[in-house]
Amino acid sequence: MTNESNLLKGRNSYDSELGDNLVAFLNRSSTAYPTESNSPKFEPVPVTEQKDLMLNVARMHAQQEYDRIMDLVQVLQKQAEQIKRRLYVTDAVHAAKYDFKTYPGQCYWLIYDTEKNITRLTKNGPDDWSSSAPENYNYICQVKWLGDFTWIEV
Repeated sequence: MTNESNLLKGRNSYDSELGDNLVAFLNRSSTAYPTESNSPKFEPVPVTEQKDLMLNVARMHAQQEYDRIMDLVQVLQKQAEQIKRRLYVTDAVHAAKYDFKTYPGQCYWLIYDTEKNITRLTKNGPDDWSSSAPENYNYICQVKWLGDFTWIEV
C-alpha cells in the first residue's frame, strides 16, 4: 500500500497497488453519498433549483438593504440642503445692515431697500406697519436667530 498516492483526492481515501495496477480506494465514511449497493436510498438534491432559490433570496435581501440605504441617503441630502440654506440665510443676515440688538429665538425680517440699494434686517414685517410698509422695502423673508448663532428662514 502506498501512502503518497491519492487519486480520488479524498480526505481519508487512499490508493493501493494490486500487481502492476494502482487501484483507487475511497473511505466509505468520508462521503455523504452511498458508495456501495446495499446503502440506504436517498433522493438527490435538486442543486440547480436550490441555487436559484438561494440567489433569489440573496437578491431580495440585498435589494431591501440597498433601498434602506438609499432612503437614508435621501434624508441626508435633505438635511444637507437645509443646512446649506441655513448658511445662506446666516450669511445674508450678517451682510445686512441693522441698528438694533438682536436676541436668539426672536424673528426678524430680511428686506432689500431699493432706495439705498442695501439689504436690511428689520423688526417690522409687511403687515406690522400702521399704514403700509415703505415702498422702497422689498421683503425677502422672515428669519429667526437660533441659539447656535445661525439664522433660519421661518
